[in-house]
Amino acid sequence: MIFGDLPLAQAEGAILAHSVRAGALAFNKGRVLSPQDIADLHAAGITDVIIAKLEAGDVGEDAAANALAQACAGVNIRRGAAFTGRANLFAATDGLAVIDRALVDQINLIDESITIATVTPYEPVGSKQMVATIKIIPFATPREKLDQALTLLKKPLVQIAPWRARRVGLVSTMLAGGKNSLLDKNIQALTGRLAHMGDSPVVERRCPHDANAVAGMIGELMELGCAPVFIFGASAIVDRRDVIPAGIVAAGGEVLHLGMPVDPGNLLLLGRVRDVPVVGLPSCARSPKLNGFDWVLQRLMADVPVTREDIMRMGAGGLLKEIPTRPQPRAGRAPTARKAPRIAALVLAAGRSQRMGAENKLLIKLDGQFMIARVVGQIAAAGLDPCVIVTGHEAADVRVALGGGAVIFAHNPDYAEGLSSSLHTGLKALPEDVDGVLICLGDMPDVRTAHVQRLIAAFDPVEGRAICVPTFQGKRGNPVLFGAQFFEEMMAVAGDTGAKHLIGEYSELVCEVAMEDAAILLDIDTPQAMSEYQNLIQPHGRT
Repeated sequence: MIFGDLPLAQAEGAILAHSVRAGALAFNKGRVLSPQDIADLHAAGITDVIIAKLEAGDVGEDAAANALAQACAGVNIRRGAAFTGRANLFAATDGLAVIDRALVDQINLIDESITIATVTPYEPVGSKQMVATIKIIPFATPREKLDQALTLLKKPLVQIAPWRARRVGLVSTMLAGGKNSLLDKNIQALTGRLAHMGDSPVVERRCPHDANAVAGMIGELMELGCAPVFIFGASAIVDRRDVIPAGIVAAGGEVLHLGMPVDPGNLLLLGRVRDVPVVGLPSCARSPKLNGFDWVLQRLMADVPVTREDIMRMGAGGLLKEIPTRPQPRAGRAPTARKAPRIAALVLAAGRSQRMGAENKLLIKLDGQFMIARVVGQIAAAGLDPCVIVTGHEAADVRVALGGGAVIFAHNPDYAEGLSSSLHTGLKALPEDVDGVLICLGDMPDVRTAHVQRLIAAFDPVEGRAICVPTFQGKRGNPVLFGAQFFEEMMAVAGDTGAKHLIGEYSELVCEVAMEDAAILLDIDTPQAMSEYQNLIQPHGRT
């Protein structure tokens, strides 16, 4: 890759390495300089720029990040599109993050240009939580380095093992004179830990602290379909021949491992009766604080096998008692973490289509499909939640054209007052917890799912990308993605205007997202434009 200061006349097609500000002109780093950009920079008095140019053998940052993300993603992983060399992986369900730690290290050791960061292996995660991020550090990586990484990724690097609901057994033993209140705490502690791991009822049995009694209770719970079975002993397990392990053996099972290099949690016992895991619990499992039992419980509830070797490898990071910031697993919910933003779509389909004449342009068929259905289908396929269709003029016909589907209709009775009234109607229909909204026009038939996904990938208010605008060869188009922080100002807009003024007022929060085609510039307003477009697509069968 070529990097450095270059005369403006030689910079066409190069990547701008640093942002440029000159009067009203503002180009962000990463912009691919078009002929118009060169002209604008020249007019602003700029004679040279710092650029990056890809050479033969280089793979652009987004292409490389997308390739790695696809190879890394396993079961129950959703991939985000790459932007600025970063592609994120998100959990598609609640569960346990299963990560190949050694493979992460192998990939990161290939070259400084390729990096992968993940959550901690076997960490509980919530649906939509970010679990890994792939980042290409410069604007490109050498093809040979990317191929080396892809060769190593013959199996997924990260996947989510979902929680699986099942009936859980609990045996609590008692010594003579023992209090039932202590045993009540046993079931409360276990139920609390299971709260965010699916609907898993606990079946409890109590018995004397005796090996044969323990064996009988294990057998009874297994007959009821309980798996796994946990045992809270009235006394700590101090030897493989103690009461709890002896009870497991008497039930026809075996002791796999006693003890673990995790504190608190040292005195955990791992056993098995036939194919059912049976775990003798340390006394610290009655506490809501994180301890070694949590690490075993989480794996078992996600159907991730636990071996004696797994337990013996838990020592690094296993000193828990002196870490006051460790979370308590009994909060009844999955841990809070960074999630994929919830982005809604507002498709504006209320206009009177006056420039088209007597016909409503949204109800004209293109390749056998109504224009509005074509547009909404592409936008909805990007996973926006929810997709709100603002109707007005010929609302009933627009509904019929869309044929139902997973959309929300919001009718604007004041559509004749202009665009702002439709914007207000759509915003009022959004849930309170959305992070942003994509404002879409119903008459842009070439906007595709990939355009929308690229805008979503760019959106990151934390990093200053709160308004994402698509561009083609330096020209801005639609749709535009706005962060929720602008909703109040958008509700104050009046007349036949939208929210474009916010792009100018908050230029420091604007991210221009370059697209590979002019689809984001094309809307159809007149019969002539419609006729030309139909003639263009029909002979070639373009969709």
